[in-house]
Amino acid sequence: MSQILLFNKPFGVLSQFTADPPHRTLAEYISNKGFYAAGRLDKDSEGLLLLTDDGKLQQLISNPKYDKSKTYIVQLEGDIDPTAIASLCSGVLLKDGMSKPARASLIEEPLLWSRDPPIRVRKHIPSSWIELSITEGRNRQVRRMTAAVGFPTLRLIRIKIAEWELGDLQPGESRLLTI
Repeated sequence: MSQILLFNKPFGVLSQFTADPPHRTLAEYISNKGFYAAGRLDKDSEGLLLLTDDGKLQQLISNPKYDKSKTYIVQLEGDIDPTAIASLCSGVLLKDGMSKPARASLIEEPLLWSRDPPIRVRKHIPSSWIELSITEGRNRQVRRMTAAVGFPTLRLIRIKIAEWELGDLQPGESRLLTI
């Protein structure tokens, strides 16, 4: 039997167990032995990170050839418009080529935990929220996609990978599942 650990990665934590100080790592939160991250979530992003003790499952989750969907809620600088949403849905030209089409929709501001440090707020520039699902996993892809359509990412929270969901896990909390 394989085990998978659903972890709500806090902002500022690296998706690895070791790093030079002053970087925070998974070692502060995960004491389960033999678990490895199935994919990554950059230091500036929050939310669902999967870890497993099964190498084959790790590959199935993290290898882009398996097209596992990853869903994010994203706070954007500015009021995103339907044209930008349509661009995200049809694919965006990035420096490393076209992104695959995403699923994107405008959402109401979600009820979330506070972030430490808080996002930068500009008094005269509004923000908006979208839900975005992608099947690729390029480096900082969501941030690059939203910037390419003119709405830089302020806050990025992954809420789902394939069938696994963040649910009510708070930052730093984890839930162990047996598969």
